[in-house]
Amino acid sequence: MGVAHAIRFKPEDARLVHEDNNLETLSLIWLDDSIKNTKENLIIQQKLRAVIHHLITFHDVKDVNGDLEVILTKIRSDQANIRFKVDEPLAVSILTQSSDQGQSTTALNGKFIHSEVSIDVLLRMKSNPTDKNELIDLCKEEYKDNEKELAIIAEFEQSYSPDRALWWYTRDSFLYRLLNKALRVQNTDMIFLFRFFIRDIERQIEQYKCTEPIRVYRGQLMSNEELEVLRGSIGHFISMNSFLSTSIERKQALAFLDATTISDDLQRVLIMIDADPRIDGVKPFANITIYSYFTDEKEVLMMLGSIFQLIDIRSDDQLWLIRMKLCGDKDHTWKPIFEQMKNQYGGCDGQTDLLSFGSVLSDMGKYNDAEKYFRRLLNELPHDHNGIADCYHNLGEIALEKGDYDVSLEWFYKSLEIKLQKLVSHHPDLAESYNSIGVVHRKKGDYRQALESYTKALAIFKQVFNEDNIKIAKCYNNMGNIYQLEMKYSDALEYYQKALAIQQRQLHGDHPDLGSSYGNIGGVYQCLRQHDRALKNYQMSLEILEKSLPSQHSLIAMTLKNIGIVYEDKGELQQALAYFEKAEAIRRQALPSTHPHIRLIEEDIQRVKLQMNKFS
Repeated sequence: MGVAHAIRFKPEDARLVHEDNNLETLSLIWLDDSIKNTKENLIIQQKLRAVIHHLITFHDVKDVNGDLEVILTKIRSDQANIRFKVDEPLAVSILTQSSDQGQSTTALNGKFIHSEVSIDVLLRMKSNPTDKNELIDLCKEEYKDNEKELAIIAEFEQSYSPDRALWWYTRDSFLYRLLNKALRVQNTDMIFLFRFFIRDIERQIEQYKCTEPIRVYRGQLMSNEELEVLRGSIGHFISMNSFLSTSIERKQALAFLDATTISDDLQRVLIMIDADPRIDGVKPFANITIYSYFTDEKEVLMMLGSIFQLIDIRSDDQLWLIRMKLCGDKDHTWKPIFEQMKNQYGGCDGQTDLLSFGSVLSDMGKYNDAEKYFRRLLNELPHDHNGIADCYHNLGEIALEKGDYDVSLEWFYKSLEIKLQKLVSHHPDLAESYNSIGVVHRKKGDYRQALESYTKALAIFKQVFNEDNIKIAKCYNNMGNIYQLEMKYSDALEYYQKALAIQQRQLHGDHPDLGSSYGNIGGVYQCLRQHDRALKNYQMSLEILEKSLPSQHSLIAMTLKNIGIVYEDKGELQQALAYFEKAEAIRRQALPSTHPHIRLIEEDIQRVKLQMNKFS
């Protein structure tokens, strides 16, 4: 009989087992040349999968033996620790700090801020009767050969209620495993299906939240690499991208650590967290002992998205001690931009919908996911619903980002046709359509048509809003693009600077629109061959975009490419190549291989390499 091992995969190992297909965190590997030849083996597989569902089998390894009961005991022991994620990497974002005019500020992590916004949008979305059914159907398919888990799924289907969310979350079942994996790897589809459950957990934490300061503990295994990253982040802020299970009792947290197996690459870590619920804007946390499936564990559950400051890390007799404190809104400076972006997607406290969610995903650069949810909404809405035009418009924006300009125009004109029938002639939604149509014409090289569309948009916006409105700034930027392409550089610079002035008055200093404007200004100086001014503005643009957008966003890639071009013009070819290669890496991750931007960046790299070879 072969031996099955529970494997803790690192990201670089994922190619071995295609872990992306596994909705849980752990996988079982069975090495046996007669894996399916006996009834005994099939029975054993059922027993193993009752503990860890995802089983992968290999046929060509011989002479590997072990005792099944020993293996099962070890795996069950490991699973007991998984609830406190002792040997699973923490799902965290580290927010670095920078100094600005003598004050310590948070340098925003773009992926973090958009992740926070997307969760917020999901939790404000109205539930419907099919939400739970969709999740259950998916789970039944995932666990179709696992009788134990199917029984729990059936129980959940029949008896779940919102006031039992914590009980279900703490139970060793498909819910805990799938939800935490989804949050850790940011699986958009799974988080969407779990939104009703996340909302119910958050409501219960709020209902039972602690009202007095408390110190809690968590045992954790960390790789040397993870530990080094944290050691270099003392004083910085850390966001937990999932719910965090902790214990009131230090001994209990240490007991979980003592039960784990370590290797040369893993270190035992005890995390101590001081949490004061009286701090302004702090996320709630609750002692859930009496509401938990395991009532003998003195567990405090921290809210999804809680932010901590890393105070200290030290070593103590083969144990690393990490001290953190739970932070409130005033302890960091990301809240203003979060509120601004939150307002952008359905209002600060208003109800959101699939349109809001798709828009967040699109702004994160997740165009395929966004398109899927816009199309889903199209199928759900009545044919005469006002949201149809918005869906068409957003599908046009996605086609534009993908470089499908003709398809993009089709969507925009379909949207505009509906708006012209239903809206007054000066409605701002019409201006949005004209603006986007202008962008497509610009991309297709029809500058006259583009400028006509932008002019229509600007006229409507000026009728509706005052001169300091962000939408007017957007028009100024777009018109500046045309003047730049027509080599009317003084006009372009004038319009870009008018846009920037409005944005500086209206937006948080790290808003991505400011990054775009600095990039536009840098582009004019680049055309004027004022290289130092161009680089200064491009670097300001890059700094803002890297703080406020996900790392694979197209605007970051474009800015890196533009910086590379300036260095190429200056004859600094090594620098140029470095920036081009960074841009290429992003574009290959974010875009289909047929996208024109892939071909263009490849040409940039080849051109610089030829020049370098010529001068070497």
